[in-house]
Amino acid sequence: MASTFGDQLRVSIFGESHGPAIGVTVDGFPAGAEISLDKLNQFLTRRKGGQNAFSTPRAEADAPEILSGFLNGKTTGAPFSAIIRNENTRSADYSTIFDKPRPSHADYTASVKWHGSADLRGGGHFSGRLTAPLCIAGGIALQILETRGIYVGAHLASIGTACDDMFPIFPDSTMFSNVASKSFPTISDTAAKEMQAQIMTAKNESDSIGGTIECAAIGLPAGLGSPMFDGIENRISSVLFGIPAVKGVEFGGGFDMCTKRGSEVNDAFCINGNGEIATKSNFSGGIQGGITNGMPLRLRVGIKPTPSIGQVQQTISLEKHENTTIQIAGRHDPCIAQRAVPVVEAAVACVLLDILLVNGYFE
Repeated sequence: MASTFGDQLRVSIFGESHGPAIGVTVDGFPAGAEISLDKLNQFLTRRKGGQNAFSTPRAEADAPEILSGFLNGKTTGAPFSAIIRNENTRSADYSTIFDKPRPSHADYTASVKWHGSADLRGGGHFSGRLTAPLCIAGGIALQILETRGIYVGAHLASIGTACDDMFPIFPDSTMFSNVASKSFPTISDTAAKEMQAQIMTAKNESDSIGGTIECAAIGLPAGLGSPMFDGIENRISSVLFGIPAVKGVEFGGGFDMCTKRGSEVNDAFCINGNGEIATKSNFSGGIQGGITNGMPLRLRVGIKPTPSIGQVQQTISLEKHENTTIQIAGRHDPCIAQRAVPVVEAAVACVLLDILLVNGYFE
């Protein structure tokens, strides 16, 4: 099993939710990149639980310990490695799941694949906790991209039936920063209240709720990517689907385009006010033929409801090979989507930095 992605920027995630630590090793960060640890910690804080009633009460410091590849505020060019120690664990809450796999979790499939040897405590290596080290890599990638005028931002597009405003055709870095500074990552504060109400309703009913995240990247040059199987969509989607609970990814107009006519969604080319080639719309999401066209990259990610809920659910006993029920204990998010916003940013940033490195943009 290799939880690794990337070509020139190789990112490897390791650890389990209730093990001593989780961490990341990154090979390929360009040497000499100045990295603000304060800015990195602010980014990691956006993902942390235990900060409000809409997330898990499990509160971890999520303070990264950098082991290598960083000196005097700069990357050294050597492999970068960092860990986050797990401290606030309650493994006893998971004592029953080795026999009774939780519905819609990886308990059963992990048991089958590794013949009962998998560490399932807190979800083990499948846990959303493993997105914290991804955010370390992504938080650094975001800072490196910004030195080239490339910015990545995201927000909650929806929770249940409550919807946020969408990014305009040309979002800017100020809009990204404004969302990132909020405790609940939406553009519209009214939408935030509607979403929070739906989360609390689900929580009070011992249930959970899903949502979607919109992400955009600006400042990308045209011509990045490849056709067929190594396109921008392919590369980004592969990493996004590594985020636990992600069940769908769409670019640009996505599935809504499938109900339209070509005359409604074709992106007409034009010369903009700066004398640059652009398109009048962006249903393509900044990508055509797997290659960036210079317009903002735009995508949406679908996050399923948290499978760990307090209601009694049907399952089976692996030992007795019979039907039974389970009522899941532990501390869980009633909605994963709100904490996944910076994780999506991190994943997209890592992929984009990797593609830019392969194309020689940091030589």
